[in-house]
Amino acid sequence: MRKIILLGYMGCGKSTIANRLSKITNIPYVDLDKNIEERTKLSINEIFKQRGEIYFRKLEREVFIELLNSPGNLIIGLGGGTPCYANNHELLKGENILSIYLKASVKTLFERLVANKSKRPLIADKNEDEMKEFIAKHLFDRSFYYNQAQYKVSIDGKTKDETTQDILTILA
Repeated sequence: MRKIILLGYMGCGKSTIANRLSKITNIPYVDLDKNIEERTKLSINEIFKQRGEIYFRKLEREVFIELLNSPGNLIIGLGGGTPCYANNHELLKGENILSIYLKASVKTLFERLVANKSKRPLIADKNEDEMKEFIAKHLFDRSFYYNQAQYKVSIDGKTKDETTQDILTILA
């Protein structure tokens, strides 16, 4: 049983690519954040507001470990912050785990996020300059954790098909 973990900053395409991989490989895909929302019957935003970030990060780690230990093959899409908390980055290298960092430049992430920033609480209230600065700082802060992944796939200038193909090559 193999677990394929996709990680990276918001907007890098984790969900989109994971769904495509799932269809091609017939391996089920689980989005960690969606799984947490289904279990708690609350949105991630609501969990943060009602219970706080510490509660969320503990729950996130518990659910992540549970998914890693579940039977069968699984594609797991992490939340953008998951590898950065509670030593979750150490879980990216376990036995039967294949972790892939979908790496994107600040420019690419900005272009992808600016159109629907209202759906992203971390950037919803920022103007374009603030948003670029926020993404750059966040990406810098998180890069150590993201780079713990076993593989890095650059998504800059690539189509969804090309990125998916790059990952299929790794899986082959």
